[in-house]
Formats: sequence, C-alpha cells, structure tokens
Amino acid sequence: MRICRFTDDSDEPRFGLMDGEGAKIAEITGDPLYMPIELTGATLATEDVRLLSPVIPRSKVIGVRRNYADHAAELGNEVDAEPGLFLVPNTAVCGPGDPVVIPSFAREISYEGELAVIIGRMCKDVEPEDARSVTFGYTCANDVTARDLQKADGQWARAKGMDTFCPLGPWIETELETADLVVRTRLDGEIVQDGRTADMVFDVPRIISHVSKAFTLLPGDVILTGTPAGVGPVTAGQRVEVSIQGIGRLANPFVDAEA
Repeated sequence: MRICRFTDDSDEPRFGLMDGEGAKIAEITGDPLYMPIELTGATLATEDVRLLSPVIPRSKVIGVRRNYADHAAELGNEVDAEPGLFLVPNTAVCGPGDPVVIPSFAREISYEGELAVIIGRMCKDVEPEDARSVTFGYTCANDVTARDLQKADGQWARAKGMDTFCPLGPWIETELETADLVVRTRLDGEIVQDGRTADMVFDVPRIISHVSKAFTLLPGDVILTGTPAGVGPVTAGQRVEVSIQGIGRLANPFVDAEA
C-alpha cells in the first residue's frame, strides 16, 4: 500500500492511497498513523495535486552514519562498531519537488540518497526480530549535508539539520522487503550513487532495535538508514533525484537562499 500526503492548494493537507501507476489518489479520512484507513470516496488525479512530504515527524528524525563501508571509505572513515546516531530537527523535512535552500554561509553541499523508515507506534527496547511490528512503512530520503559546516562544527546538527535539508517522499510504501533494494541517486539526470541495501553494515531491523534502545520512538518518527558511496557536491540550479526499488522517486531542485 502506498500512502501519500497532498494538497490541492484549496484545503488543508490530506492523505490518500496512491495507485500502482502513480496516476490516481483515493482520498482517506484523517491521519493513517493515528486512525484506521477509511476511504472518503473521492478520487483525484495526481497531476492535479501537489504531493507533500508523506510524514512530518511530530518528534524526531534520527540518522545513522557510515552504514555503508564504501561510503565510509570514500570519506576516509572506518565503519562504526555499532550504529552511530545523530538527530535532525523536524523543521528540516520538506517534500517532493520542494526546493532545498542553500544558506549563504554554507559552501559545500552534498546529496545523500537513503532509505527512510517510518515508525508506526510508540515503542522502546525493540528486538530486531520485532522491528517490523513497529514499522509503518518506508520512503526515500535525501540526507543533505553541508560538508564545510560538518568539518568546522565538529558535530552535525547544523550541517544536516537546516531547513529543507531532509527531503522525504514521494509516498510511504507500507509493504516492502528491505534486505536487498537498489538505492540510486541522480544529479541532473546522471547516476551518481548506485548501491544496494544488502551492503548496509547494519540492516534495518538492527538499526530500529539500536535506535529504540536509546530513544523512545513515537508514531511518525523517521530513521535515515545511511547512504551508499558516490556522495558529491550539488549547487544551486541543480536537481537531485533519489530512487529506491519498490518505492519510487524523490526529486528536488536546489536553490540559493537569495533566489
């Protein structure tokens, strides 16, 4: 099932079920994270609405660093003995097609295509074998990073947490086997990242378990599971597209703050 969040610019954001072709949306009542899915009977053409981030975390976004050995190596790092975590504010989240705004004080912006996990219910101390039971679904993410700030600050709050630096979308896929998915990123149409989740150092169940032992997880919390090799610079005027097998494609233009 594909759950999307959308607006037609005449109403509050609504939720719907996206068809397999991505052409039509069957509207549903309320927020599916908190209430059963019920159809309203309305159907809309995707081309007539604006897709939004499928979830706005009410609590937090948690990132996992260096979860692909080839990515760790390309930046001169070793992989971690256990998942290394960082927090991103929910104000960093934006949706498909939204511009990623590069602030004037950041100079080295990088794309990072990733699989994102959406938590479905409050949980704590989850074992890996129970991770699927607390998962609502999965979406595409771009963990945008200001490398110059990452190096200068010595921690990652500004570098990864600025407004619009966490695009999510285009929808949530609720039924997905995550063991071996293609994760691919294009910069202006050219493939720059081409990885597989099978190459993760820590798989999705292990990540969910590890995160839940540090933080109580709430419905709508997002976990970014790490990026494969091929990260690189992106500048204003360019477009980044993250595609994940079984989910879809998330595309965002990059613009200067002054634009």
